[in-house]
Amino acid sequence: MAHAYTPGLKVTARTVLRKERRLPLKGKVMVSEIGTKVKAEQIVARTELPGNVLPLNLAGKLGCDARDVKGNLKVKIGDKIAKHQLIAETKGLLGLFKSSVRSPLDGSLESVSDITGQAILREPPQPVETDAYIEGKVVEIIPDEGVIIETVCTFIQGIFGIGGEIRGEIYPVVEQPDQELTVELLNEDCRDKIVIGGSFCTAPVLEKAVQVGARAVVVGGIDDEDLKNFLGYDVGVAITGNEQMGITLVVTEGFGKIPMANKTFRLLQEKKGYYASVNGATQIRAGVMRPEVIITLEEDQSMKTTGSAESGMMEVGTPVRIIREPYFGELGKVAELPPHPMKIETEAKTRVVKVKLDDGKEVLLPRANVELIEE
Repeated sequence: MAHAYTPGLKVTARTVLRKERRLPLKGKVMVSEIGTKVKAEQIVARTELPGNVLPLNLAGKLGCDARDVKGNLKVKIGDKIAKHQLIAETKGLLGLFKSSVRSPLDGSLESVSDITGQAILREPPQPVETDAYIEGKVVEIIPDEGVIIETVCTFIQGIFGIGGEIRGEIYPVVEQPDQELTVELLNEDCRDKIVIGGSFCTAPVLEKAVQVGARAVVVGGIDDEDLKNFLGYDVGVAITGNEQMGITLVVTEGFGKIPMANKTFRLLQEKKGYYASVNGATQIRAGVMRPEVIITLEEDQSMKTTGSAESGMMEVGTPVRIIREPYFGELGKVAELPPHPMKIETEAKTRVVKVKLDDGKEVLLPRANVELIEE
Protein backbone atom coordinates (compact mmCIF):
# COMPACT_ATOMS: atom_id res chain seq x y z
CA MET A 1 0.00 0.00 0.00
CA ALA A 2 1.30 3.47 -0.87
CA HIS A 3 2.21 5.68 2.04
CA ALA A 4 4.08 8.90 2.79
CA TYR A 5 5.30 10.92 5.72
CA THR A 6 3.91 14.38 6.38
CA PRO A 7 3.55 16.73 9.34
CA GLY A 8 0.45 15.70 11.23
CA LEU A 9 -2.11 17.20 13.52
CA LYS A 10 -2.40 14.66 16.31
CA VAL A 11 -5.70 13.98 18.09
CA THR A 12 -5.05 10.85 20.10
CA ALA A 13 -7.08 9.39 22.95
CA ARG A 14 -4.15 7.53 24.48
CA THR A 15 -0.52 7.71 23.48
CA VAL A 16 3.01 7.78 24.87
CA LEU A 17 4.52 11.26 24.65
CA ARG A 18 8.03 12.47 25.44
CA LYS A 19 8.95 16.06 26.20
CA GLU A 20 12.43 17.51 26.39
CA ARG A 21 12.83 20.10 29.16
CA ARG A 22 16.11 21.91 28.64
CA LEU A 23 17.71 25.05 30.09
CA PRO A 24 18.80 27.88 27.75
CA LEU A 25 22.35 27.52 29.11
CA LYS A 26 24.12 25.04 31.35
CA GLY A 27 23.08 24.80 34.97
CA LYS A 28 22.00 22.20 37.50
CA VAL A 29 19.61 19.32 36.87
CA MET A 30 17.39 18.81 39.90
CA VAL A 31 16.55 15.17 39.12
CA SER A 32 19.27 12.64 39.89
CA GLU A 33 17.76 9.32 38.82
CA ILE A 34 16.14 7.98 35.66
CA GLY A 35 12.66 6.69 36.45
CA THR A 36 11.89 9.49 38.92
CA LYS A 37 8.23 10.52 38.75
CA VAL A 38 7.67 14.28 38.49
CA LYS A 39 4.68 16.57 38.80
CA ALA A 40 3.94 19.16 36.14
CA GLU A 41 4.89 22.09 38.39
CA GLN A 42 8.08 20.46 39.68
CA ILE A 43 11.34 22.26 38.88
CA VAL A 44 13.62 19.85 37.00
CA ALA A 45 16.53 22.16 36.13
CA ARG A 46 17.83 25.50 37.36
CA THR A 47 20.46 28.04 36.29
CA GLU A 48 21.26 31.74 36.45
CA LEU A 49 21.51 34.21 33.59
CA PRO A 50 24.34 36.73 34.06
CA GLY A 51 23.04 40.19 34.95
CA ASN A 52 23.37 43.20 32.66
CA VAL A 53 26.62 45.19 32.81
CA LEU A 54 26.96 48.92 33.38
CA PRO A 55 30.21 50.80 32.60
CA LEU A 56 31.08 53.56 35.08
CA ASN A 57 33.82 56.15 34.43
CA LEU A 58 35.40 56.22 37.88
CA ALA A 59 38.46 58.20 36.77
CA GLY A 60 36.27 60.97 35.40
CA LYS A 61 33.96 61.08 38.39
CA LEU A 62 36.81 61.04 40.89
CA GLY A 63 38.92 63.50 38.89
CA CYS A 64 42.04 61.33 39.06
CA ASP A 65 44.32 59.43 36.70
CA ALA A 66 43.14 56.01 35.53
CA ARG A 67 46.11 54.31 37.19
CA ASP A 68 45.09 55.79 40.58
CA VAL A 69 41.48 54.53 40.51
CA LYS A 70 42.16 51.17 42.16
CA GLY A 71 43.87 52.91 45.08
CA ASN A 72 40.68 54.85 45.75
CA LEU A 73 38.34 51.85 45.77
CA LYS A 74 36.36 51.21 48.97
CA VAL A 75 35.33 47.71 47.84
CA LYS A 76 37.25 44.84 46.30
CA ILE A 77 36.84 43.65 42.72
CA GLY A 78 34.30 40.82 42.79
CA ASP A 79 32.53 42.14 45.91
CA LYS A 80 28.76 42.44 46.04
CA ILE A 81 27.58 46.04 46.24
CA ALA A 82 24.29 47.69 47.11
CA LYS A 83 22.65 50.63 45.40
CA HIS A 84 23.99 53.96 46.80
CA GLN A 85 26.88 52.16 48.53
CA LEU A 86 30.17 54.08 48.52
CA ILE A 87 32.49 52.27 46.08
CA ALA A 88 35.32 54.78 45.56
CA GLU A 89 36.59 57.96 47.22
CA THR A 90 39.68 60.16 46.85
CA LYS A 91 41.80 61.14 49.85
CA GLY A 92 41.25 64.82 49.17
CA LEU A 93 43.44 67.65 50.44
CA LEU A 94 44.19 67.40 54.17
CA GLY A 95 41.12 65.18 54.45
CA LEU A 96 38.92 67.79 52.74
CA PHE A 97 37.51 68.24 49.21
CA LYS A 98 37.02 64.51 48.70
CA SER A 99 35.42 63.15 45.54
CA SER A 100 33.28 60.04 45.93
CA VAL A 101 31.25 57.66 43.77
CA ARG A 102 28.29 55.59 44.91
CA SER A 103 26.89 52.54 43.15
CA PRO A 104 23.89 53.20 40.86
CA LEU A 105 22.69 49.62 41.27
CA ASP A 106 22.60 46.45 43.33
CA GLY A 107 25.07 43.92 41.99
CA SER A 108 28.84 43.46 41.99
CA LEU A 109 32.03 45.22 40.94
CA GLU A 110 33.34 43.08 38.11
CA SER A 111 36.48 44.90 36.96
CA VAL A 112 38.39 48.19 36.88
CA SER A 113 40.71 49.20 34.02
CA ASP A 114 44.11 50.76 34.79
CA ILE A 115 44.15 52.19 31.25
CA THR A 116 40.72 53.84 30.95
CA GLY A 117 39.70 54.15 34.59
CA GLN A 118 36.39 52.50 33.69
CA ALA A 119 34.67 50.21 36.15
CA ILE A 120 32.31 47.46 35.06
CA LEU A 121 29.35 46.89 37.37
CA ARG A 122 27.09 43.86 36.88
CA GLU A 123 23.50 43.52 38.01
CA PRO A 124 22.55 40.41 40.05
CA PRO A 125 22.11 37.18 38.05
CA GLN A 126 18.59 36.29 36.99
CA PRO A 127 17.40 32.84 38.14
CA VAL A 128 15.99 30.64 35.38
CA GLU A 129 13.99 27.54 36.23
CA THR A 130 12.54 24.88 33.96
CA ASP A 131 9.58 22.90 35.25
CA ALA A 132 8.42 19.49 34.10
CA TYR A 133 5.35 20.95 32.29
CA ILE A 134 3.76 17.49 32.21
CA GLU A 135 3.32 14.82 34.85
CA GLY A 136 5.32 11.69 34.07
CA LYS A 137 8.61 9.94 34.64
CA VAL A 138 12.14 10.95 33.71
CA VAL A 139 13.51 8.64 31.01
CA GLU A 140 16.71 10.52 30.23
CA ILE A 141 18.92 13.04 32.03
CA ILE A 142 20.80 15.57 29.90
CA PRO A 143 23.82 16.48 32.06
CA ASP A 144 23.86 20.14 33.16
CA GLU A 145 20.95 20.96 30.84
CA GLY A 146 17.69 19.15 31.57
CA VAL A 147 15.65 15.98 31.26
CA ILE A 148 13.32 14.09 28.95
CA ILE A 149 9.98 13.18 30.49
CA GLU A 150 7.62 10.45 29.30
CA THR A 151 3.91 10.30 30.00
CA VAL A 152 0.82 8.38 28.90
CA CYS A 153 -1.73 10.95 27.84
CA THR A 154 -4.55 12.16 25.68
CA PHE A 155 -2.76 14.36 23.15
CA ILE A 156 -4.54 17.02 21.09
CA GLN A 157 -2.83 19.43 18.73
CA GLY A 158 -4.42 22.60 17.40
CA ILE A 159 -3.78 24.42 14.16
CA PHE A 160 -2.94 27.79 15.75
CA GLY A 161 -2.50 29.31 19.18
CA ILE A 162 -1.11 32.13 21.28
CA GLY A 163 0.29 32.25 24.81
CA GLY A 164 2.74 30.02 26.62
CA GLU A 165 2.69 26.98 28.85
CA ILE A 166 -0.04 26.77 31.49
CA ARG A 167 -1.82 24.06 33.47
CA GLY A 168 -5.32 23.61 34.81
CA GLU A 169 -8.49 21.50 34.84
CA ILE A 170 -10.42 20.78 31.67
CA TYR A 171 -13.74 22.66 31.90
CA PRO A 172 -16.21 22.37 28.98
CA VAL A 173 -18.83 25.14 28.90
CA VAL A 174 -20.68 24.18 25.70
CA GLU A 175 -22.61 21.03 24.84
CA GLN A 176 -22.03 20.75 21.09
CA PRO A 177 -18.93 21.18 18.89
CA ASP A 178 -20.76 23.70 16.68
CA GLN A 179 -21.88 25.86 19.61
CA GLU A 180 -20.25 29.28 19.84
CA LEU A 181 -18.40 30.27 23.01
CA THR A 182 -20.06 33.46 24.25
CA VAL A 183 -19.42 35.98 27.00
CA GLU A 184 -22.48 34.72 28.91
CA LEU A 185 -20.97 31.25 29.29
CA LEU A 186 -17.94 32.57 31.20
CA ASN A 187 -18.10 33.20 34.94
CA GLU A 188 -16.11 32.75 38.14
CA ASP A 189 -16.42 28.96 37.80
CA CYS A 190 -13.90 29.28 34.95
CA ARG A 191 -11.15 30.62 37.21
CA ASP A 192 -7.90 28.64 36.81
CA LYS A 193 -9.63 26.34 34.28
CA ILE A 194 -8.97 25.36 30.67
CA VAL A 195 -12.23 26.45 29.09
CA ILE A 196 -13.47 24.24 26.23
CA GLY A 197 -15.66 26.04 23.70
CA GLY A 198 -17.16 24.90 20.41
CA SER A 199 -16.98 26.51 17.01
CA PHE A 200 -15.91 30.10 17.60
CA CYS A 201 -14.95 32.86 19.98
CA THR A 202 -14.49 36.61 19.65
CA ALA A 203 -12.14 39.21 21.14
CA PRO A 204 -14.70 40.19 23.84
CA VAL A 205 -14.92 36.50 24.84
CA LEU A 206 -11.15 36.28 25.27
CA GLU A 207 -11.19 39.51 27.27
CA LYS A 208 -13.93 38.11 29.52
CA ALA A 209 -11.94 34.89 29.93
CA VAL A 210 -8.98 36.94 31.18
CA GLN A 211 -11.30 38.89 33.48
CA VAL A 212 -12.71 35.76 35.16
CA GLY A 213 -9.24 34.23 35.52
CA ALA A 214 -9.43 31.36 33.02
CA ARG A 215 -6.02 29.97 32.14
CA ALA A 216 -6.75 28.86 28.59
CA VAL A 217 -9.48 28.75 25.95
CA VAL A 218 -9.75 25.91 23.42
CA VAL A 219 -12.12 26.48 20.47
CA GLY A 220 -12.61 25.38 16.88
CA GLY A 221 -12.08 28.73 15.18
CA ILE A 222 -11.46 32.44 15.53
CA ASP A 223 -11.63 35.36 13.13
CA ASP A 224 -8.27 36.96 12.32
CA GLU A 225 -9.74 40.41 12.98
CA ASP A 226 -10.86 39.33 16.46
CA LEU A 227 -7.38 38.00 17.12
CA LYS A 228 -5.86 41.30 15.99
CA ASN A 229 -8.28 43.27 18.19
CA PHE A 230 -7.44 41.13 21.21
CA LEU A 231 -3.66 41.29 20.75
CA GLY A 232 -3.53 44.85 19.45
CA TYR A 233 -1.41 43.84 16.44
CA ASP A 234 -1.21 41.40 13.52
CA VAL A 235 0.44 38.10 14.42
CA GLY A 236 2.07 37.65 11.00
CA VAL A 237 4.16 34.55 10.29
CA ALA A 238 6.47 34.73 13.31
CA ILE A 239 6.39 32.15 16.04
CA THR A 240 3.78 32.70 18.74
CA GLY A 241 3.85 31.68 22.38
CA ASN A 242 5.44 34.70 24.07
CA GLU A 243 2.29 36.81 24.19
CA GLN A 244 1.60 38.26 27.64
CA MET A 245 -2.18 38.54 27.42
CA GLY A 246 -3.07 36.66 30.60
CA ILE A 247 -4.42 33.64 28.75
CA THR A 248 -3.43 30.87 26.33
CA LEU A 249 -5.55 30.20 23.25
CA VAL A 250 -5.66 26.98 21.21
CA VAL A 251 -7.60 26.97 17.91
CA THR A 252 -8.18 23.39 16.79
CA GLU A 253 -9.62 23.84 13.29
CA GLY A 254 -8.71 27.17 11.65
CA PHE A 255 -9.74 30.77 11.03
CA GLY A 256 -13.44 31.46 10.82
CA LYS A 257 -16.47 29.90 12.47
CA ILE A 258 -15.57 26.20 12.25
CA PRO A 259 -17.12 23.52 14.49
CA MET A 260 -14.56 21.65 16.56
CA ALA A 261 -13.91 18.18 15.13
CA ASN A 262 -16.24 15.67 16.77
CA LYS A 263 -13.42 13.45 18.01
CA THR A 264 -11.51 16.38 19.52
CA PHE A 265 -14.64 17.73 21.23
CA ARG A 266 -15.62 14.32 22.56
CA LEU A 267 -12.17 13.68 24.01
CA LEU A 268 -12.18 17.02 25.79
CA GLN A 269 -15.71 16.50 27.09
CA GLU A 270 -14.80 13.08 28.45
CA LYS A 271 -11.81 14.54 30.27
CA LYS A 272 -13.76 17.15 32.22
CA GLY A 273 -12.03 17.74 35.54
CA TYR A 274 -8.76 16.15 34.40
CA TYR A 275 -5.55 18.12 34.94
CA ALA A 276 -3.96 19.19 31.65
CA SER A 277 -0.94 21.03 30.32
CA VAL A 278 -1.55 23.51 27.49
CA ASN A 279 0.81 25.48 25.25
CA GLY A 280 -0.27 27.93 22.54
CA ALA A 281 3.15 28.24 20.87
CA THR A 282 2.84 27.92 17.08
CA GLN A 283 5.27 27.93 14.18
CA ILE A 284 3.93 27.04 10.75
CA ARG A 285 7.08 27.24 8.66
CA ALA A 286 10.48 25.63 9.23
CA GLY A 287 10.50 23.57 12.40
CA VAL A 288 6.73 23.12 12.66
CA MET A 289 5.38 23.66 16.17
CA ARG A 290 1.72 23.19 17.04
CA PRO A 291 -0.32 24.35 20.04
CA GLU A 292 -1.23 21.42 22.25
CA VAL A 293 -3.39 20.05 25.03
CA ILE A 294 -1.81 17.21 27.03
CA ILE A 295 -4.02 15.35 29.51
CA THR A 296 -2.02 12.90 31.61
CA LEU A 297 -3.67 9.51 32.14
CA GLU A 298 -3.06 6.74 34.63
CA GLU A 299 -0.32 4.44 33.35
CA ASP A 300 -2.23 1.16 33.07
CA GLN A 301 -0.29 -1.45 31.11
CA SER A 302 -3.51 -3.38 30.39
CA MET A 303 -4.86 -0.48 28.32
CA LYS A 304 -3.71 -0.12 24.74
CA THR A 305 -1.96 3.04 23.58
CA THR A 306 -1.81 4.21 19.98
CA GLY A 307 1.98 4.44 19.99
CA SER A 308 4.24 7.45 20.00
CA ALA A 309 2.82 10.89 19.22
CA GLU A 310 5.84 11.46 17.01
CA SER A 311 4.54 9.28 14.17
CA GLY A 312 3.52 10.79 10.86
CA MET A 313 2.64 8.16 8.26
CA MET A 314 0.04 9.07 5.66
CA GLU A 315 -1.70 6.33 3.71
CA VAL A 316 -5.03 5.72 1.97
CA GLY A 317 -7.82 6.29 4.47
CA THR A 318 -5.80 8.57 6.77
CA PRO A 319 -7.86 11.53 8.05
CA VAL A 320 -6.37 14.87 6.98
CA ARG A 321 -7.04 18.58 7.20
CA ILE A 322 -6.26 20.97 4.35
CA ILE A 323 -4.11 23.87 5.55
CA ARG A 324 -3.99 26.13 2.48
CA GLU A 325 -6.52 27.83 0.22
CA PRO A 326 -8.81 27.26 -1.60
CA TYR A 327 -9.89 24.40 0.70
CA PHE A 328 -8.36 25.72 3.92
CA GLY A 329 -9.82 24.09 7.04
CA GLU A 330 -11.75 21.36 5.22
CA LEU A 331 -11.53 17.76 6.45
CA GLY A 332 -11.32 14.58 4.46
CA LYS A 333 -9.49 11.30 3.96
CA VAL A 334 -6.63 10.30 1.71
CA ALA A 335 -8.12 8.64 -1.38
CA GLU A 336 -4.93 8.12 -3.38
CA LEU A 337 -1.16 8.73 -3.10
CA PRO A 338 0.27 8.97 -6.64
CA PRO A 339 3.88 7.73 -6.49
CA HIS A 340 5.32 10.22 -8.99
CA PRO A 341 5.32 14.04 -9.06
CA MET A 342 2.40 15.52 -11.01
CA LYS A 343 1.69 18.92 -12.55
CA ILE A 344 -0.70 21.07 -10.49
CA GLU A 345 -2.71 24.23 -11.39
CA THR A 346 0.36 26.46 -11.01
CA GLU A 347 2.14 24.35 -13.68
CA ALA A 348 4.67 23.23 -11.09
CA LYS A 349 5.46 19.54 -10.67
CA THR A 350 5.24 18.20 -7.14
CA ARG A 351 4.23 15.16 -5.11
CA VAL A 352 0.47 15.20 -4.61
CA VAL A 353 -2.31 13.54 -2.68
CA LYS A 354 -5.92 12.97 -3.70
CA VAL A 355 -8.27 13.81 -0.84
CA LYS A 356 -11.92 12.85 -0.57
CA LEU A 357 -13.58 15.67 1.35
CA ASP A 358 -16.31 15.06 3.89
CA ASP A 359 -18.90 16.25 1.35
CA GLY A 360 -17.76 13.55 -1.11
CA LYS A 361 -15.80 15.81 -3.45
CA GLU A 362 -12.31 14.62 -4.47
CA VAL A 363 -9.49 17.15 -4.89
CA LEU A 364 -5.85 16.79 -5.96
CA LEU A 365 -3.45 18.77 -3.75
CA PRO A 366 0.28 19.14 -3.08
CA ARG A 367 1.17 17.01 -0.08
CA ALA A 368 2.49 20.12 1.65
CA ASN A 369 -1.09 21.47 1.65
CA VAL A 370 -2.41 18.82 4.05
CA GLU A 371 -1.62 17.59 7.51
CA LEU A 372 -2.62 14.43 9.28
CA ILE A 373 -5.28 14.16 11.93
CA GLU A 374 -3.86 11.18 13.75
CA GLU A 375 -6.34 9.05 15.64
